[in-house]
Amino acid sequence: MKTIDHWINGTATSAGSTRTAPVYDPAEGQARARVLLAEPSDVDTAVAAAAKAFESWGDSSLSQRTKVMFAFRELLVKHEDDLARIISSEHGKVIDDARGEIVRGREIVEYACGIADALKGGFSDQVSRDVDVHDFRQPLGVVAGITPFNFPIMVPLWMHPIAIAAGNTFVLKPSERVPSASRLVAELYAEAGLPEGVFNVVNGDKVAVDAILEHPGIAAVSFVGSTPIAKYVHERATATGKRVQALGGAKNHAVVLPDADLEYAANHLTAAAFGSAGQRCMAISIGVAVGPAGDGLVEILKRKAAEIKVGPGDDDCNDMGPVVTEAARQRVIDSVTLGAEQGATVVVDGRDLRVAGHEGGFFVGPSLLDNVTAGMAAYREEIFGPVLGIVRVATLDEAIALINANPYGNGTAVFTGGGEAARRFQREVKVGMIGVNVPIPVPMSYYSFGGWKDSLIGDSPIHGPAGVRFYTRAKVVTTRWPQSAAGFNFPTSS
Repeated sequence: MKTIDHWINGTATSAGSTRTAPVYDPAEGQARARVLLAEPSDVDTAVAAAAKAFESWGDSSLSQRTKVMFAFRELLVKHEDDLARIISSEHGKVIDDARGEIVRGREIVEYACGIADALKGGFSDQVSRDVDVHDFRQPLGVVAGITPFNFPIMVPLWMHPIAIAAGNTFVLKPSERVPSASRLVAELYAEAGLPEGVFNVVNGDKVAVDAILEHPGIAAVSFVGSTPIAKYVHERATATGKRVQALGGAKNHAVVLPDADLEYAANHLTAAAFGSAGQRCMAISIGVAVGPAGDGLVEILKRKAAEIKVGPGDDDCNDMGPVVTEAARQRVIDSVTLGAEQGATVVVDGRDLRVAGHEGGFFVGPSLLDNVTAGMAAYREEIFGPVLGIVRVATLDEAIALINANPYGNGTAVFTGGGEAARRFQREVKVGMIGVNVPIPVPMSYYSFGGWKDSLIGDSPIHGPAGVRFYTRAKVVTTRWPQSAAGFNFPTSS
């Protein structure tokens, strides 16, 4: 069986690792490889390599860094199909969805290609007589990223291109469930001309995570995952003086008003709820039907959910692949069962789905629950699977109040034909990313990604301008070139 090792200082290595974990093909339900799990000493080795590389990379020119980013971007295009098939084989998502993930991640690389503009400082002439002030930003040093299974390419690309283009060196700890894409990315960086030690990949479990959080040689940590772990990461890393980006979970709502085009809204809710088998932090898991929109919306959603073809991700005929593990499949089944027990109406039931020829795979079909209420587990808990719950309310005010009472605030959307309602919605909801007739409002690379409330622990969003600020720190320089002897008076009084 293939063993997936680490990438440290420009080469593949087992370092000192002896423990392994299985890497499954979710469509077959069988382990296809094993991945090495790092010990604290392996993290030490990676950080030492990154610290050594920072001595020269931190002083490299902007043109050298962006030259690497431009080359890396072209290699991501060249190897898009290879990466998509790797993602599908370990995550389970369909190939087309994997390609979409790569494209969205590549946008961050393109932003990093223009890092010179984002790093420009300011200059103030003659703030006092013969005194000027200017500022500039410098890299932090060695930084790290801890990323989830659901986007093996895109989420790491939210982190390391900006960090590296800004002059830092990077240690990535990807999810041990989907390690192979990060390994290929490391090889593409090397081919693009990135010096050894600037980008390192350390595979592992909680042992590696804790070693990163506690390591004195790491200046900052970026994390995307569940809210409980985001809180843990934030607490542990800030306690050791690190900067922290910690993005947590979500329970995203899409409000459908009576004046919306119901066919259009249902189309987009279907894709947003069931795409990638619902394993997205920006997935729509709750539809909020306002007034008379409810019956028509549920009827169309029922039809569209039944049309979804579920099967292996490498078959272009399929719309949805399996979930990532057997435990994830069982969690989805249990959530639908509990929803029915608590009073929800099971309109579409995906619990008993079986895919011919792939009976051992981690497959579960789309499920649609109507008459969900805020007290139900199906509403409160992040299922992270292909389950869409419909909550019915009478007015837009009720919909906004429902969203604002939810502990999460990652993304939300409203479907309407009215500008007044849309404007009121986007101003009044307590959510960080909002779509108007757009179901998954993930911002472009030149904006930053981050929710509110329990979806963002701390106050550091990711990528875009916030990413540049996170991976750099400012210096402000006041200069004076006097032509006479120094005096005792304060300069601004001259």
